[in-house]
Amino acid sequence: MSFIITLVCGVTPVAADEACTQTTHDQIDYVVCRFDPQRDDIRLFLNNDDGEPYGHFNWVNEALAKKGETLVFAMNAGMYHEDRSPVGLYVGAEQKAGEIKYLLNENDGPGNFHLKPNGVFYVTGRGDAAIQETQKFKGVCGQLFRYATQSGPMLVIDNEIHPRFLSDSDSLKRRNGVGVTENGEVIFALADTPVRFYDFAMFFRDELNTPNALYLDGTISRLYAPELNRNDPGVAMGPIVGVVVKND
Repeated sequence: MSFIITLVCGVTPVAADEACTQTTHDQIDYVVCRFDPQRDDIRLFLNNDDGEPYGHFNWVNEALAKKGETLVFAMNAGMYHEDRSPVGLYVGAEQKAGEIKYLLNENDGPGNFHLKPNGVFYVTGRGDAAIQETQKFKGVCGQLFRYATQSGPMLVIDNEIHPRFLSDSDSLKRRNGVGVTENGEVIFALADTPVRFYDFAMFFRDELNTPNALYLDGTISRLYAPELNRNDPGVAMGPIVGVVVKND
């Protein structure tokens, strides 16, 4: 069962056919996955019923199978500590109504998470999705939201590239992120070719047409997309974003 902070209501999941596609832009190979939050059941996962981190896509899928559900897409969904606990705000499927264990992180510090502005990706109780800068998100904290993950840096902020990104940076890594279009479509993208922040942000803004986009992580970026025969292996993850369907 999933809950909304301050309100609970149900969502009927429907599979998104061929949600994920492969594309190449400026010699960078990407996987792009598109979902309609009004139709597709987007969830966030962290810990199992025993309070232990799922860590891997298969373990999320096994837990869902016991409830008659199936994972049809997943991706790592934000930065985490060594114990796999989120660095910032996290509201997921395992939490009880009204419970927020991992709070909004406004601290300064090292690393990409603190390359401000950072931001929050969230899904509301009405089935809308949005991305807000952390400071702007504080204004919607009292509203209804079902899932949320804080990460950083923001890639695109109101159609502007993050001001700290350099077009000639030599930091090239596999990266993944999420953007939301003006009509509310949620787009996840993973760069299979190492890419700099600036080019990754440009891809979200100019090719995917997302006025706001959020970086989720790099190097450890992983994807679960059965239609592409993708179930990327690796070390245990922290937060995981997924799309779920009910079994027939």
